[in-house]
Amino acid sequence: MGNGVVLAELNMTLRHSACESHKKFRSTPSAAADRLWPGWELLILIIKRQAKFLDFKCLRVASFLWVLTLFINQQAICGDDNRQCLCDKMNGENLILSNTVSWGFFGHRHINYHAVFLLPPQMIPFFKKQIRFLADHATDPDKRRYAVKEEAPRHYIDMDRYGAAADSLPVSWEKAKVEYGEDSLNAHGIAPWWIMVMKGRLVKAFQGGDKDAILKISADIGHYIGDVHVPLHASSNHNGQKTDQHGIHGFWESRLPELFAEKEYDLIIGKAVYLKDPATFIWQRVRESAAAADTVLRLEKALSLAFPPGSRFAYETRNGVVTRQYASSYAAAYHNSLSGMVERRMRQAIFAVASFWYTAWVDAGQPNLSIFAALPAIPPFNPSADDTQFQCGSEHSP
Repeated sequence: MGNGVVLAELNMTLRHSACESHKKFRSTPSAAADRLWPGWELLILIIKRQAKFLDFKCLRVASFLWVLTLFINQQAICGDDNRQCLCDKMNGENLILSNTVSWGFFGHRHINYHAVFLLPPQMIPFFKKQIRFLADHATDPDKRRYAVKEEAPRHYIDMDRYGAAADSLPVSWEKAKVEYGEDSLNAHGIAPWWIMVMKGRLVKAFQGGDKDAILKISADIGHYIGDVHVPLHASSNHNGQKTDQHGIHGFWESRLPELFAEKEYDLIIGKAVYLKDPATFIWQRVRESAAAADTVLRLEKALSLAFPPGSRFAYETRNGVVTRQYASSYAAAYHNSLSGMVERRMRQAIFAVASFWYTAWVDAGQPNLSIFAALPAIPPFNPSADDTQFQCGSEHSP
């Protein structure tokens, strides 16, 4: 067995133990755990890059250090809500820590990128010139999730938690707070309400002619809109933890698009439209996602029972790092069983993002963006191979 595989197996076992300990002791976090230790990500990168040069004894030490960082970061990792706990991700198929949530880096970047081409002539010169910024920063909200306590609920809403009342939830955030209380709403996710907050901010950015704010908010709102098009972002069984399907979230929204989007998906669609009632529009998309969540889970469960034991996963090397992924054959079978669902939701997300951008611009009075189009493009993020590797496979807690 190669050192890369040994490291992967050790990390999976030790992470699981660390996470179980987190869940026992998270109620009394240490003061030091309230802040993310700066050496956390650096240590991960060192272990990843040096794995092939280490002997087994060194791998054991490296894994011990990794688990130690998990304890140091107990509160930052687990927070007060299981939704924010990275431990949920560590029990899935991916053995390299994922920084991505929802659609993965690949999906979110493609959604924002393709949304630009749906814009009207008055907007597209500016947005197209900054297309790399919009795509690269589509994942910024996920990067804030474990540093900003208030961030996590903005990515999801557990519609099933509301039972029969889910179909009549107040569209207005103020009315929802009166009826349910802000703490209760945050506990179950506030994604559709937060999207409307971001839409209001984008209108103000357009009105103020603030180029940087327009780009930042456009990238962010694109992320949140993309999130609500993922079925498991509308379900409390967000990662199959209730049905012994740990890892299904990243499987559906990351692994499948990475394997099939560029080869099979048609992401060139019609033009953005003005949304007369954007709140009702986004709530409809949320309800569609909630309705599809059961299908996402049921089809994978049936497939897992029908597939030969031991054939669901496979080791793959990506950017020199060995990871345990859902096997391509299993992914293809699941993708086929979904009958185009992932592509449909991705296309709908692209259309929704472009339409929200366009609607905000119209509501701001259709300001002239040509003055911005003449300015140089903001340098792209241009992620390294290591950054790209953080996306592969499992993830999620919405």
